Amino acid sequence: MQDENFNLLKKSIERILGIQCGSYKEEYIKRRVLSRMRIRGKEEYKDYNSLLVQDKDEQESLRNALTINVTKFWRDKEVFEIIKAEIIPEILKKRGKARIWSAGCSTGEEPYTLALIAYDLIRLKPDSQVVIYATDIDREVLKKAKEGIYDKKSLENLSESQVKRHFIQLEDGKYQVKQHLKDMVRFSWHDLMSGKPATNYLDMVTCRNVTIYFTEQQKNDLARMFYPALVSEGFYIMGKTEFMARELEDKYKPYNALQKIYRKSS
Repeated sequence: MQDENFNLLKKSIERILGIQCGSYKEEYIKRRVLSRMRIRGKEEYKDYNSLLVQDKDEQESLRNALTINVTKFWRDKEVFEIIKAEIIPEILKKRGKARIWSAGCSTGEEPYTLALIAYDLIRLKPDSQVVIYATDIDREVLKKAKEGIYDKKSLENLSESQVKRHFIQLEDGKYQVKQHLKDMVRFSWHDLMSGKPATNYLDMVTCRNVTIYFTEQQKNDLARMFYPALVSEGFYIMGKTEFMARELEDKYKPYNALQKIYRKSS
């Protein structure tokens, strides 16, 4: 009966929240749901399901619990150093412009980090252009990303010079991204499980620390979806704990296997 009630709850999650439970490992869904059940004092899936159907605040709380991402600026320094020193300079040298997709961007730290890097690379090259498409399934985190307001801890990996040049310190001690970085980033809603890319003709796709709770099949489908959206020799960057499946080795070749950076095979 418990399994049957849990399946009914998953259907409610898909119908009300628009989150496809099949895209996540079942144990992950259960852990997040049980956490919310303890908070709301519900012991049975069917009782929590009834609450979820009626309570809009709980719908929002569960959505946040299922899609939560912990992130900060310049997360995984080694990866961003390679992007800064090698990848974006190569793209700009070859094409004079760069189109980048930050997939599963959460509250915006990653796309703004990419914008920060790109801005410093092109500010003396007025003919160059970098556009960063940043997407997420959670509309609330996208609102926060567009606002671009962060606490000091989120900026701890940035130098004082970078903070001064790219952020405004607010009266409450928080920091807001300056307009020149906001102008480089285009935020929009997108479901990675839709099977369709947010845009095409991309020089680089970053999808880092997003798929750790996806099934192996969903991870592979995601990499297949990115493939036609990338230009020839385009870059695909995964999270440090993720790996490229053997069945996809004909589509992507390692550029820096340790940092999980790949290139589209011709």
